[in-house]
Amino acid sequence: MKDNELSTLSDKAENDNQLKEYIINYTGEKLNPENESVTLEMIIDVLAEDFPELILCMSEENWVRGYQQALTDVEEGEKYLRENNEELHKKQEVS
Repeated sequence: MKDNELSTLSDKAENDNQLKEYIINYTGEKLNPENESVTLEMIIDVLAEDFPELILCMSEENWVRGYQQALTDVEEGEKYLRENNEELHKKQEVS
């Protein structure tokens, strides 16, 4: 499975509130896509160019949350190893 198969970047942006309508229309007018379909990737590209501080803020927040999750995962892994250390060593000795 390719990484881009999991991505929603190529999804068409749905126009279901005023803010989305404005952003979709702005992006469509700026990029003028051939099929008149505005994707999430297009919107991100336009926002990155026209409102980079928003994208930077969101990226930083996402990075921090990912880093915090990684630390939590490491702590949980260490906890599991401490709690199951003896049993894991027994299984290795038998193998």
